[in-house]
Amino acid sequence: MGVAAQEQPSEARLHDAKLRELPAVDQVLAALGHLEGRFPRRLMVEEVRRVLEKTREEIRAGRISNSVPISERVERNLARLEEPSLRRVINATGVVLHTNLGRAPLAAFEPLFGYSNLEYDLASGRRGKRDVHASELIERLTGASGIAVNNNAAAIYLALNELAAGFEVVVSRGELIEIGDGFRIPEIMQRSGAVLREVGTTNRTHIDDYREAINERTRLLLRVHPSNFRIEGFTARPELGELAALAKERGVPLYEDLGSGCVTDLRAFGVDEPLVVDSIRAGANLVSFSGDKLLGGPQAGILAGDAGLIARLRRNPMFRALRLDKLIYQALETTLRNLVLERWDRIPALGMISQSREELRARSEHFCARLDGLRASVIEGSSVIGGGSTPGQPLRGSLIAIECANVVEAERRCRSYDPPVVARIEDGRLVLDLRTVFAKDEDDLVDAIGAACA
Repeated sequence: MGVAAQEQPSEARLHDAKLRELPAVDQVLAALGHLEGRFPRRLMVEEVRRVLEKTREEIRAGRISNSVPISERVERNLARLEEPSLRRVINATGVVLHTNLGRAPLAAFEPLFGYSNLEYDLASGRRGKRDVHASELIERLTGASGIAVNNNAAAIYLALNELAAGFEVVVSRGELIEIGDGFRIPEIMQRSGAVLREVGTTNRTHIDDYREAINERTRLLLRVHPSNFRIEGFTARPELGELAALAKERGVPLYEDLGSGCVTDLRAFGVDEPLVVDSIRAGANLVSFSGDKLLGGPQAGILAGDAGLIARLRRNPMFRALRLDKLIYQALETTLRNLVLERWDRIPALGMISQSREELRARSEHFCARLDGLRASVIEGSSVIGGGSTPGQPLRGSLIAIECANVVEAERRCRSYDPPVVARIEDGRLVLDLRTVFAKDEDDLVDAIGAACA
């Protein structure tokens, strides 16, 4: 036994042997001669060295057998650099505002080539302000002055930092919410410099709770719309008009964060969300909401309200740090203009939400008939708006259920297709929801499903 053990090569010797088998940098470059001119030589050398070092680490850890030639690994990595990371995806999940897929699908617009009048007043020939490209449309849409920053978290931060840094903000305990990715209202308040003054309980807060909390250090009353959850049962909170009257009586502004940014009445489609304009009419001095949720635009945070408050926010040094890029301004302006002009069909998210059950049924049946050779059927089901909006308010419609030999593998193949398809797995079947699929993408979706379920 002792002799046999000595004759058996040790793991360290195997690793050393594999390390010695690795080619030199020049050898790999020679094998990649066909890539000269396609990639800069400096990049090729760096990638060869990077792959060699990674391979050495893998060998030492016992995770590689040298089965894939180094030159192939380098070429594969270089080819990936040519492909954009951000790709078009077909969303067949039925989640309209899918956070992982960019939330609201953008309205069509063509990015301006070259220069633009981003911060140039063409009439006067002098420097202008970039927020004018959205502010007039925000005012027409909400009836109040407005500005935009890079997301709603930034909007909340800017408002609290300008209006209450170092002072108290009164807010109900039931509204100290957490939304996606660990964003918590109490934490953003702390970072802004505002001091949190909690009132009421988790499920019940009364107007007198706010009244008793107001003191000489109070600078703001804050109301937060719990857009991603609902508390039912023994609950209470003051009407917005009551809070507005109290704020006016005590001489402090009332600020409401609406989150989802609903500017269009969607109750006819089963969606009951507070409207921005209703909050302003009820007496809120300032409101904030997202641009990429029910507004249907790009990622942005919009603040609208009293002209004096908006002017203060615009002068805050953080406004520059949180401002929008020219491409986002163009996308936001396109969305706001379509909303002001009531061109609802040009706002994809609103079009998806407003699809009737009859329309979805007809689309699903026609699509199902195109899936030759597959065991597919149309079933009743529901979509969701998603994006932290409208909890407990599903959108009823039709779905397509497909029987697959291996549904997990079929779903993976969908994601690996070009363009990738993101679908659902329910009850052991691959499920497609055409509510979130553009009509122009249906041909690609048929091909993807055929390939995935073959």
